[in-house]
Amino acid sequence: MKEKKEKKKKSKILRIILLILIILLFIFVTAAGTAFWYVSNKLGKINYMDIDEENLEISSEAKESLSGYRNIALFGIDTRSDSYATSRSDCIIIVSINEKTKEVKLMSVYRDSYLDITGRGLDKVTHAYAYGGPEKSISTLNRNLDLNIKEFVTVNFEAAKKIVDAVDGIKMTITDVEATQISGISKGGTYTLTGSQALEYARIRHTDSDYKRTERMRDVLTAVFNKVKTMSIGRINKLADEILPLVYTNIKSDEIFDLIPDAVSYKISESVGWPYEIKGATINKIWYGVPVNLEENVRKMHKEMFNEDSYEPSETVKNISESIKKKTGYR
Repeated sequence: MKEKKEKKKKSKILRIILLILIILLFIFVTAAGTAFWYVSNKLGKINYMDIDEENLEISSEAKESLSGYRNIALFGIDTRSDSYATSRSDCIIIVSINEKTKEVKLMSVYRDSYLDITGRGLDKVTHAYAYGGPEKSISTLNRNLDLNIKEFVTVNFEAAKKIVDAVDGIKMTITDVEATQISGISKGGTYTLTGSQALEYARIRHTDSDYKRTERMRDVLTAVFNKVKTMSIGRINKLADEILPLVYTNIKSDEIFDLIPDAVSYKISESVGWPYEIKGATINKIWYGVPVNLEENVRKMHKEMFNEDSYEPSETVKNISESIKKKTGYR
C-alpha cells in the first residue's frame, strides 16, 4: 500500500513538471510570429495573481550581480482543486534567462531542501508555498540562494500523458537498466516515448538515486521543449486551449508581448539540480535534505548559473548556513 502511494505521488510530480514546461513554451516560444489578437486571446485564459514585490527579499547583492538575468520561478503544486494557496510546491524549477545571450538554464530545487523560511525558521522549501503561496516561496528562494526572482508561474497537475502524446511523443535514449522499468521496451536504445512511457521513464527510482530521477524529469522537459518548437501554430493552439486555463502567474500580458521579438532565440543550454551537495537528516522524525553547506552551494550555483567566478554570498546566506550547521552538525 505504501509503495503504491509513493508511486502515485511520483506520478503527480512529473505531471506538474510537464505542465510547467508547456506553459513556459507558450509564453516564450509560440508567441513569436503570431498576430497580436491571437496571442492576446490565448493569454486571456491565464489566471493573473498579483504579489507584493516588497516582500520578495531580494538582496542588494542579487540586484547588482543578476541585473542581466531574468529569473522566473515555476511551481507545480499538489492539488486538483481550484485553491492554489494552501498546497505544497512538489516541483520547483528556476528558469534563468540571460537577456544578452538568450541562453536559458533550468535549475531544479529539491523539494526537501532544508532552508530558512521567513517567520517559520528552518524547514523544507516545499512548505513555503503552503505557508504563503508564491510570494512566500519566491522570498524563500531569494533569501536562501541570493536570487532576484520577481515572477512566477504555477500550475496544478493534469494531463501529462496527453501533453506528450499531443506532440507525438518524445525521443529519448534509454539504458538497458532503465528499459526494464518502461512498458513495451526490453533493451536500451533510442525510442520515441509515448505519454505513458515518458511518465514511467521520469518516475524510475529503483535503479539509482532520487537525484538521477530528477535529472530524468529535466531531460523530459527539454525533449518536450525541443519538440514543441517544431510544431505548427494549429497544433500549439490546441495544446494552449487545454493547458493555459490551469496557469496562475504574475507576468502581465504586456510583459509577455515585450518578449516576442526575442522568443525564438531562446535555447536551453544547461539543466541542473540544486543543492549540489546534500546529506539527509532526520529531525523530529522528519527527513530533510541538508545543503552541505549552504554557503558553498550558493557560491557554486552563482558560478555555474551566472558565470560569477568570485561570487561572495550575502550575510543573510552566511547566517542561514551557520544556523543549518548548528542544527544538523553538518559542516
